[in-house]
Amino acid sequence: VQLAESGGGSVAAGGSLRLSCEASDYMYKMYCRGWFRQAPGKEREGVAVIRSDGETAYADAVKGRFTISQDNTTNTLYLQMSSVKAEDTAMYYCVAYRGWCTVPAGGLVPGVESGYWGQGTQVTVSS
Repeated sequence: VQLAESGGGSVAAGGSLRLSCEASDYMYKMYCRGWFRQAPGKEREGVAVIRSDGETAYADAVKGRFTISQDNTTNTLYLQMSSVKAEDTAMYYCVAYRGWCTVPAGGLVPGVESGYWGQGTQVTVSS
């Protein structure tokens, strides 16, 4: 499975941005799919994940502001980011993995790091 993110860029605080991730293979649907991010000097963290049945989970830091969704006809994953904050600045990665499909309070669940990762797309929020 190959994943290709797009849609990153610079945005002012309070603004919106939509990230997209296209998967190369329909097998992608068998995995937990999600968005992860890494800010300079910080550990990678989960942002939002979605199961094949559509159930979602979010990091507390983005609940109510970000929405993860998918288009199964085109194998595309989205992350709608609204009311962005300076602390949302990071490299955002699209990931597909076999494992517990959730976003823990800290760290990554087993299976995420060995899953399929895209190259990432940079999001920079200016305050």
